[in-house]
Amino acid sequence: MFVRKLSEAKPYEAPNHRGYESLRIFGAETGGSQALVFGISHFQPGGGAGPDASPPEKIYHVLKGELTVIAGGKEQVAKPGDTVFIAPNENREIINRGKEVCTILVAVAAPPTPVIAAMEAMGFRVTHLYGLTESYGPATLCAWQEGWEHLPLPDRAAKMARQGVGYPTLEQLAVMDPKTGAPVPRDGRALGEIVLRSNTVMKGYLKNPAATDEALRDGWFHTGDLAVWHPDGYVEIKDRSKDVIISGGENISSLEVEEVLYRHPAVMEAAVVARPDERWGETPCAFVTLKPGDEGDTDEARIVQWCRDHLAGFKVPKRVVFGPLPKTSTGKIQKFVLRDRARGEA
Repeated sequence: MFVRKLSEAKPYEAPNHRGYESLRIFGAETGGSQALVFGISHFQPGGGAGPDASPPEKIYHVLKGELTVIAGGKEQVAKPGDTVFIAPNENREIINRGKEVCTILVAVAAPPTPVIAAMEAMGFRVTHLYGLTESYGPATLCAWQEGWEHLPLPDRAAKMARQGVGYPTLEQLAVMDPKTGAPVPRDGRALGEIVLRSNTVMKGYLKNPAATDEALRDGWFHTGDLAVWHPDGYVEIKDRSKDVIISGGENISSLEVEEVLYRHPAVMEAAVVARPDERWGETPCAFVTLKPGDEGDTDEARIVQWCRDHLAGFKVPKRVVFGPLPKTSTGKIQKFVLRDRARGEA
C-alpha cells in the first residue's frame, strides 16, 4: 500500500464526532480511500473516556464506512461483547460489509480460528503482523499467498496465523537454536528463537548495558519468542520463552492450549499460565471468561473435558478459574498477574 507522507495525511472526521475522543484515529489517503490505524481497544464500550464515551452502535457504523485498513492486537479483536468482531447478534448486520473487504492488521498473537471465521463473514481479511518495541514496530507480516482463499477454514486460519516473512525494511530474520546459535531446519517442527538484524532494531536499552548485551548478543536481537520455520520461509511463533510450561520435562505451549479453549462455544476469552505442581513441577492453569448467558451452563469439569478431547493428556489444564482477565490499558492480557494468581491456586 502506498500512502502520502504523514504531514499530508487528512484526519478522519467520524460522523457525530462528539464521544469519539477515545478513538485516537488518524488517516492517510490511499488512492481516494481512507486508511485508518488505531487502538481497537478504544472501541470498547466505555472506552475509558468517561460519560462521553462512544456507544457501540456509533463504532459499528464507522466500521461499516469507507475503511480499507485497520489495526489492533489479538486481545482487541477476539472478545465478543466488548469488541466488534464477534459483536452481539443485533450489531453484526450493522458491521457486515458484504463484498467490500477491509484488511485488518492484527499484531501480538494471532486470533483463534473462530475469530478469523467471524471476521471473514463480516468482510474483514486478517493480515497478521509481528514485531516488538525494540524492532520499531512490525518486523514481519504474513503475506497472503494465492490459493489460500480456496483452503478449508481450519487450514486457511493455520496459514494466516503465522508471523510470516520479513518486512522489506528488515535486513534479516532467522530462527536460531538457543543452544548452538545455528539456524533451525525449515521443517515446521524444530523449535528455536526468533532473532532479527536491521537498522530498524534498537541500539539498546537506556542506561541498562547488561540488558542490552543480553538482547543484542552475537550480532542479533534476541526476541525471546520461540518459533518454527516452515519450508516456505514463513515463521510461526509457538510461545514466548517465559510462557512455556514445563510439566514433567515436557514443554507445553500456552498458545496451543489457548487456541483449544477459544474453540469452545461458551468461551469468550482465555489465557493459560504455569501453576506450580509438587509432582510435575508445573501444570497448565487456565483463566477463562465465559460469554454472557453461558455462565450457569459451563463449569470447570466441562472445560477440562473439552481440552481432554482435543489435547494430549499432559497438556490439559489441571485447574480452570472463571472470571474477567486483567488487562493493560490497550487490552493486552497481563499474564504476570495471572501467574501470581496461579501460584495462589496451587
